[in-house]
Amino acid sequence: MKFDRRYILPGLLILIFLIVAIFPGMFAPYSISDRTATYQAPSAEHLLGTDNMGKDIFSLLIYAARWTLTIGFASGLLAVCVGTGFGLLAGWRRGVLDEFLMGTTDIVLILPKIPLVIILAAYLGPSPWVLIFVLGLLSWESIARVVRSKVIQIRSSEYILAARCLGFSDCRIMFKEILPVVFPVIVPKFVLVTAAAMISEASLAFLGLSDPQTVSWGGMISDAFTYSGFLRGMWYWWLPPALCIILGVLAITSLAFIHERGVREVMQL
Repeated sequence: MKFDRRYILPGLLILIFLIVAIFPGMFAPYSISDRTATYQAPSAEHLLGTDNMGKDIFSLLIYAARWTLTIGFASGLLAVCVGTGFGLLAGWRRGVLDEFLMGTTDIVLILPKIPLVIILAAYLGPSPWVLIFVLGLLSWESIARVVRSKVIQIRSSEYILAARCLGFSDCRIMFKEILPVVFPVIVPKFVLVTAAAMISEASLAFLGLSDPQTVSWGGMISDAFTYSGFLRGMWYWWLPPALCIILGVLAITSLAFIHERGVREVMQL
């Protein structure tokens, strides 16, 4: 298969974000615990100035990538696991189980996501793990419906009938025979859920529902708004994390659309 050059730019951008998130100490000039004079303008010593606590904003930007990406990708992974499990069981078993699982999926589908996330985050307490749990468990319904539709299409295929005739268990057929075929459909859904989780995390952080002890891009924007960064005209406090969120979401969604378009082009051949 010929490599698609359209993957290069968004893939490279995501790779840079991941490297920075995994090894922040290699790129941040200061620790997030280091403090100096507050509200400093950008300079050679502090590239993006300092915040209300005297912390280097550029270092905060580097360390914030870890939690923002962790929340996004972990929420996407949780949603994929739940949605794929529901879709496989519903499409393979059919009958009463299918109706029950799809009924549950429809209930989750019509729930107002953001208000419910706000209520749960406020009730359970500000924690990144709570955000991962809540965002992941409220974002799997579209994955379940897509997987179920794909399973229904291929469950009567000859190779599936052959596997059943050979006495393979349902679990083996679902995970060894069907899941690899469904996987190309799951990938774009995973990246879209990841992008949505990053936006939701930034929104919740701006509302003050994130853990103040963890540094994230959304939390940096919230701190700039709360501690007069906007009023002081400190664009270098809130604009860089906002751009990082925008670029991260655009890169992730671009990969999803490129992958989906590539799959359609292959199917048309």
